[in-house]
Amino acid sequence: MTTKALQQKTNELEKELALLRSFVIGQFGRDPEGEYNPNFVKEILKAAKGKPKYEFKDADSFLKHIRGK
Repeated sequence: MTTKALQQKTNELEKELALLRSFVIGQFGRDPEGEYNPNFVKEILKAAKGKPKYEFKDADSFLKHIRGK
């Protein structure tokens, strides 16, 4: 195969991969109540991989944090 043919094949595979990613995100973004915004799904999945900022020991500390006290 020539370099040009390999590049064409690579471009085709990249397009197919993008379509598959879109499909997967669309499937995970569904729920019985409706559909989620794909950007929301991406943001949540990214946040789930990150390190947590807070650690709650009990319900009181959780409530204080979300109430801003």
